[in-house]
Amino acid sequence: MKPISEIRRPEIVQAAIRTIGRLGLPMASYDQIARETDMSRQLIRHYFPDSEVLMVAVCDALAASYRECLMQGILKANTARRLPMFLDFYFNFLAGEGLAKPADDAVYDAMFALAAGSDKLRKNLFDQYNLLHHTIAHEVQISHPTLPQSACREIGYLFVALMYGHWKMVATLGFSEDYNRVSREAVDRLIDSYVARYDDPDLRDAPDTPRRG
Repeated sequence: MKPISEIRRPEIVQAAIRTIGRLGLPMASYDQIARETDMSRQLIRHYFPDSEVLMVAVCDALAASYRECLMQGILKANTARRLPMFLDFYFNFLAGEGLAKPADDAVYDAMFALAAGSDKLRKNLFDQYNLLHHTIAHEVQISHPTLPQSACREIGYLFVALMYGHWKMVATLGFSEDYNRVSREAVDRLIDSYVARYDDPDLRDAPDTPRRG
């Protein structure tokens, strides 16, 4: 039998996620979170006396939901070439197969805002997105072995930036979900442009364009 803390803590974290998703910022109060559960404000403070620790736990729970979905997708895909599945998932094209992208954009927006004043939250979010960056780079390398690792890492970073920005526009600001397709196809065109460059010996051997900064 699980200790009561292993039951209560996840319940509190999920209540915090629901509260933040509904109310946004400023950060949900313990009273608001308590109303999402059958627990008192004092009991929540017992398990999470520090609100920053609670917000880090929220970030961990958000990341765990993506890991669970992606593991299901990997098992269903049953192939070493998983890149299309990853890309489709992050632009919500697998919802019809029971693998919908979590509807957590408002909560992530709140976490990013809070991270501006919290080293712990900032590191947590950096680690999450850095892992996604390198995961996509790895999948690009498997699907396109002619690409150098540096190109795969660039694609991984650009995917993260495009995907995150896309969902802020659609889920947070209310742009049409038709842009799911636009953004998803843009990633394919981006990858194709890299493959075309490195498949062309004249372009492959040309020096890189100087980077600013």
